[in-house]
Amino acid sequence: MSGETKFAFRTENLVKTYGQGDGQVDALRGVNVEIPAKEFVVLLGPSGSGKSTLLNILGGLDKPTSGKVYFNDIEVSAMKDKAMTKYRRHNVGFIFQQYNLLPSLTALENVELVTEIAKQPLPAKQALEMVGLTDRMNHFPSQMSGGELQRVAIARAIAKQPSVLFCDEPTGALDSQTGRTILNILQDINENLGTSIIIVTHAVATAAMADRVINFADGNIVDIRTNAHKAKADEIEW
Repeated sequence: MSGETKFAFRTENLVKTYGQGDGQVDALRGVNVEIPAKEFVVLLGPSGSGKSTLLNILGGLDKPTSGKVYFNDIEVSAMKDKAMTKYRRHNVGFIFQQYNLLPSLTALENVELVTEIAKQPLPAKQALEMVGLTDRMNHFPSQMSGGELQRVAIARAIAKQPSVLFCDEPTGALDSQTGRTILNILQDINENLGTSIIIVTHAVATAAMADRVINFADGNIVDIRTNAHKAKADEIEW
């Protein structure tokens, strides 16, 4: 139907339990959520509230105990290991608080690793140019600042042109000004490439940048709101 909302993700009664008996932890307790495609989405909540668990399940890094996850109406939660690997490789990108770069490779070489396995990658140099690192692409991680390392990680993630970019505390190890630079880049990727951005963060101010803000507590979604006006990264207060 014309004008119908296209959802990047839908979940049905998503449950994730770790451990058993007295040590059992209910990380997700029957989560139902719909996330439209091409949105900038922020997941907020205290540590242990379930937001990172949801991120990992949506991204195919973990499997639910029960319930279903759909990506573009394809049931990710029913995928076998081989199909799940293809899903991660071709559809999603990840950015973490730890940059996970190979120290023996230059920035350019770290990004090129991804372009070798992607279906329709951006040239590695173009990806680094998009994050403002044209003059640093031949430097090794040990020669770069935290903000530069995170920008290399973003370039690596976007080089395979994923539909969705998952970001788990991407500014957590950075000062406020560098954090704004990273958020600015993510906002540009969302707006210019049409990439869905889903960010887990403790930084409440980041919510002002989002199309949609999803609040978690005790393994449940307690509130979902949308912003009529999206702030730019430079406008938010830390």
